Amino acid sequence: MNRGFYIGRFQPYHNGHQSVLERIACFSDEIVIGIGSAQLSHTVANPFTAGERVLMLTRSLEGLRCPFYVIPIEDIQRNALWVAHVQSMTPPFDTIYSSNPLVMQLFSEEGMDVQSPDMYERQTHSGTEIRRRMLDGEPWEHLVPPAVVDVVREIRGVERLQRIAGSD
Repeated sequence: MNRGFYIGRFQPYHNGHQSVLERIACFSDEIVIGIGSAQLSHTVANPFTAGERVLMLTRSLEGLRCPFYVIPIEDIQRNALWVAHVQSMTPPFDTIYSSNPLVMQLFSEEGMDVQSPDMYERQTHSGTEIRRRMLDGEPWEHLVPPAVVDVVREIRGVERLQRIAGSD
């Protein structure tokens, strides 16, 4: 049994994440997906709640070729303890998939197997770019799975983001 671990903020979940998880599913019997910074929401950088991100992921990954678990993980602001914190919140896993340098460093220091998957069209498929497009009224829907478009509409996420970014 090989259980992979993939973590991200998913603000929002997009086609780049989807591509990576579909590739991880080819090498894993199960995938643990950590929703990082789960305590953050309603800011320009983190507009969506952990629960909304769980919806985005679970609806987008229906039909994935292996079982997956979506686990919200709050920040603890102590990098030296972070890996133990993650392990206490998740099922055991064998391989960590990340391209985040800090995540890779912290798990490597604990002697764990860390793989860095190729990122999918990173310039356009990033949460920062998608949020910018939402704020500027530019097309963004083609950068995320259809299920994410549905969730964002359901929660009025673009309107929320625009309101949060406004000034008084």
